[in-house]
Amino acid sequence: MIENEDIQDVDDAEICQILECIYLQYGYDFRNYAYDSIRRRILRLNKHSGCMNLSALKEKIISEPLFFDQLLLGLTVHSTSMFRDPGVYKTFRESIIPHLRTYPFVRIWIAGCSTGEEVYSLAILLAEEGLSRKCRIYATDICEPVLVKAKRGIFPLISMKEYTENYIKSGGKKSFSDYYTTDHQCAVLSSNLRDNIAFATHNLVSEKSFNEFHVVLCRNVMIYFNHELQMEVLKTIRNSLVGLGFLVIGHNETLKRTLYEKDFKELCKDKKIYRKIS
Repeated sequence: MIENEDIQDVDDAEICQILECIYLQYGYDFRNYAYDSIRRRILRLNKHSGCMNLSALKEKIISEPLFFDQLLLGLTVHSTSMFRDPGVYKTFRESIIPHLRTYPFVRIWIAGCSTGEEVYSLAILLAEEGLSRKCRIYATDICEPVLVKAKRGIFPLISMKEYTENYIKSGGKKSFSDYYTTDHQCAVLSSNLRDNIAFATHNLVSEKSFNEFHVVLCRNVMIYFNHELQMEVLKTIRNSLVGLGFLVIGHNETLKRTLYEKDFKELCKDKKIYRKIS
């Protein structure tokens, strides 16, 4: 038996067995996630689950369906903030909004939306640009528990200072406090920001395109995938975009040296904003 404190010494085959078990039991495929990252998360999950070793964790996965939500939260990354990388939102205002004004209706997909901070940031931006009524934001994530939180639009009040600074740097046109009320230790975002948002579960790994979009934001999601899975996700995104549609990815992500580099024109290099060529 491998004691919990020695779990770092487990054989990689045990990690692969856990991933295969998750896939066969629940249909969620983490087998092509970046291995070192998913390994760390499995070991962390094992430590906090009370299991003495990975064999016990595997048995828990099989025999306790209610454990799955905890499992899913532990295996997925939900680090985000409002107006994160404010320069991206500023460039969105300046370079993408003028094009969106020319469409009668705009569909935007935020893939891997996590707890919703990015979704509400974009909703605020669209409202300030007078585009809310003709835009529909589809916010998706693999993890249902984080979507429940995203739908509520309630965030720690302590985060508002950072979010306000980000909002100002992003080119915000009002007072950020206009968009929320306070409730004890929480900030409650205005409910009308959700009027044109559809939250839904969607698995980028196993599910394909479900609509045609003028903009896709998939930021800081693909860094957790291996190269093979990144190519599959990029294919889904490419097929989801209309001709001349826009793609926004994360700071540490790139289309260079991928199968789909030729399908996009780099609109803003340091902000990782691209436009589909046709």
